Amino acid sequence: MEASAPRGVGAGAGRARGGGGRGRGAGPSARLQGREKFLRRVGRARALRRPRRQGGAAPRSRALRGLADSPRRGVAALAAMGGAGEPGEGSARPGAPLPTLRWEQVRRHNLPGDKWLVIERRVYDISRWAQRHPGGSRLIGHHGAEDATDAFRAFHQDLNFVRKFLQPLLIGELAPEEPSQDGPQDAQLVKDFRALRQAAEDMELFEAKPAFFALLLGHILAMEVLAWLIIYLFGPGWVPSTLAALVLATSQAQCWCLQHDLGHTSVFRKSQWNHVAQQFVMGQLKGFSAHWWNFRHFQHHAKPNIFHKDPDVTVAPVFLLGESSVEYGKKKRRYLPYNHQHLYFFLIGPPLLTLVNFEVENLAYMLVCMRWTDLLWATSFYSRFFLCYVPFYGVPGALLLFVAVRVLESHWFVWITQMNHIPKEIGHEKHRDWASSQLAATCNVEPSLFIDWFSGHLNFQIEHHLFPTMPRHNYRRVAPLVKALCAKHGLNYEVKPFLTALVDIIGSLKKSGDVWLEAYLHQ
Repeated sequence: MEASAPRGVGAGAGRARGGGGRGRGAGPSARLQGREKFLRRVGRARALRRPRRQGGAAPRSRALRGLADSPRRGVAALAAMGGAGEPGEGSARPGAPLPTLRWEQVRRHNLPGDKWLVIERRVYDISRWAQRHPGGSRLIGHHGAEDATDAFRAFHQDLNFVRKFLQPLLIGELAPEEPSQDGPQDAQLVKDFRALRQAAEDMELFEAKPAFFALLLGHILAMEVLAWLIIYLFGPGWVPSTLAALVLATSQAQCWCLQHDLGHTSVFRKSQWNHVAQQFVMGQLKGFSAHWWNFRHFQHHAKPNIFHKDPDVTVAPVFLLGESSVEYGKKKRRYLPYNHQHLYFFLIGPPLLTLVNFEVENLAYMLVCMRWTDLLWATSFYSRFFLCYVPFYGVPGALLLFVAVRVLESHWFVWITQMNHIPKEIGHEKHRDWASSQLAATCNVEPSLFIDWFSGHLNFQIEHHLFPTMPRHNYRRVAPLVKALCAKHGLNYEVKPFLTALVDIIGSLKKSGDVWLEAYLHQ
């Protein structure tokens, strides 16, 4: 009935304007009554469709009202972030005093389907919304029952905008007598770190230089063209092919760095622009999924060197790192000769990570998660690569060139990314504050123009982990402030020579293997 009402009104209005039919003789009062009748019907239909209140929450969240003021921005944000929290999803009644909660109550809610977290002393129930979190449910779930204030600030650019999505999830606030952080955390360190971050913002260290990143992209594209020209001009002999493989591997390595910048939204002011550019660099220039990388890498940043939370160190039973060495030894687990893992690392670590592990894991992620856009981008990379080189080599030769490039870039990736982490503390969750957890898991490598470029500024790993969205060309400027903070609080700000950092990877693997053997034989 309600659906037919608009058609009747529209038809009646058309007949009245045309001067024919029954509408011609209808007076103003009759038309007014008909209009009121129609509006009442529409009102009843809307009332039937309107969701009921749940738990006293308003049917329309404050977040959605705020987004309605800017429709274009709201649509883009909802599309990017998967929607705001639903009204009534544990949200407090607007205008009513917030319930006060204690850490003891918050700690009870850290289960797979029941998670609370604290941001700026406010408690949020993310149990149902976690599946729509843009970084994934695992990422936000790693901070369950914790103070996630500094992680929240570290991962997001526009905090005021993101807070709109938090509002429907708000269920209370910490009681006045409760500390802002729970567990073994230094309140003064937390306060000083937040002051340091504010100082960095005041110094505009989170502002990117477009020319810097344009040059990075330009030199990557130039290397891609140069590699093809080498084969085109000199033919597919061993010497030109080796040189082209080295150039392509360098280009691929620098692509890792640039897509890493884009994934952290440290290039453009708008997150969406960063993600679109990352899909191009990661997909068209590398053949991988940007979403797959972010899914892995953001977890690493949230909980570095924490088993079952950081994918980069959850590598057992192939390699044993940190505390897992003792655990495997005590349980008499011997899947591989772990006391020799520092030797077989050279065979299955650097050579095969991107060629085998990343390729398989990346493809599985795109298919299982149905990331068809990423799959199209990756397909475009392989199409371009083989169209460029099959005419010179044939299919087998082009495939061999591809494998050579992947193996070379894999060596670069493993050594550069692991020199800052493997030699550091690796173990289970200790619920530290943001600054302490990042410093315990990272170290720096002495800077130089070459090392800065070669490592994609990952030699400033401490600064990068403390401020993931900071453009890398500003790490040198913020480093003295971070070093002063560490000195004040007695934290280890470790800086190594480049070669020492590489050797320490092998030393750390050998130490873990020896610990495993000792526990295996005697505990």
